Amino acid sequence: MFCYNCGLQVDFEENNFCPSCGINLNRHNEGLENGSNEESSASMEQSARSITNQMRGTFLHATEKINGMVGEQGNIDLNLRDIFSAVFKKHTQEEGEILFISGTRVTTPMESEISTSWPKPWLFSRVFLALAITYILLYVCTFMFQNINALPGLIMVGSFAVPFSLLIFFWETNVPRNISIYEIAKMFFVGGTASLVTTLFLFSVFPVYELDYTGAVVVGVVEEIGKLIVVVYFIKKLNPKFILNGLLIGAAIGAGFGAFESAGYAFQFGIAYGDQVMMSVIFERAWTSIGTHVIWTAIAGAALVYVKGNNPLANDHFTDSKFIKLFAVPVILHAVWDMPLYSLHNFNFLYIMLIIVGWIFVFTFISTGLKQIGRLNVEDVNRAG
Repeated sequence: MFCYNCGLQVDFEENNFCPSCGINLNRHNEGLENGSNEESSASMEQSARSITNQMRGTFLHATEKINGMVGEQGNIDLNLRDIFSAVFKKHTQEEGEILFISGTRVTTPMESEISTSWPKPWLFSRVFLALAITYILLYVCTFMFQNINALPGLIMVGSFAVPFSLLIFFWETNVPRNISIYEIAKMFFVGGTASLVTTLFLFSVFPVYELDYTGAVVVGVVEEIGKLIVVVYFIKKLNPKFILNGLLIGAAIGAGFGAFESAGYAFQFGIAYGDQVMMSVIFERAWTSIGTHVIWTAIAGAALVYVKGNNPLANDHFTDSKFIKLFAVPVILHAVWDMPLYSLHNFNFLYIMLIIVGWIFVFTFISTGLKQIGRLNVEDVNRAG
């Protein structure tokens, strides 16, 4: 090694300073290390930006393709930080009360007054927080005080917390504000249990004895059709024309179905394998419910309203190629979710990818629904002019 100042050959391990010119050799080494670290840091930042850009590009390309399936063009430049920005702001109790009374004849806005900007939901997070606190208190009652009377409540609240909170999210994004929380509650409880009954009836005709690849496909088809039957009932009853209405109705049925199903699994595994397994089932089904029955049925409901438009629901809407393609999405997502693809279960990779795909469809439908409202507003203005 040579001194970088005078060029004298120096043993850097034995000398901190150059014997000839006295320069600090360690400072030079630190400079080299710092330079190397800076280059490494810059390289890592560049790689991170490259990965982010690739993910963003993939998302935009996917939304462009999905937009084509619902008759729109271009992609969705979605800013999730902006959409969820209201979650972290302080809100008064009055703001929440105003939201809860929306959807009635008195509070539903005229079509020309409906906002076409992206909604910023926040109430769902407060509902989830309240349910999470309730769950923790029931956990304390059940396991710290050994009070078995709290166990049914623990199972129900743990199973309902995420699906119901997610339902409130869809209710907040329904910018037409034309479906009341009372109507949504009926869809959640009555519609959710009714979809369980229709699904069980279909399983009695098409039984599944093993959840292999074929069984997973049958489960996906049967359960999505079972929920769709109930969605059809409420769509015929309300005759909505807004895509966002279809998204909400489907989410309500799917949330009820998923919540009651999760409670059943928790109870079943708790009896068979004990408390620890039961708690694991509650937790796993809670976090995965952000991408299962709620959004799968929401996609189906939105697809049906998109196809029917402002017309009464008719048989030919179910054979429309547009509806069949869109309804195939939740069926495929459901089937793949249940398939024994164990090599993709590491770090929940399969579930995370399916959740992302499902939410891309949801956000695309929200965008399409907002554009639909914008077009209707323009048509109203033209007619008035």
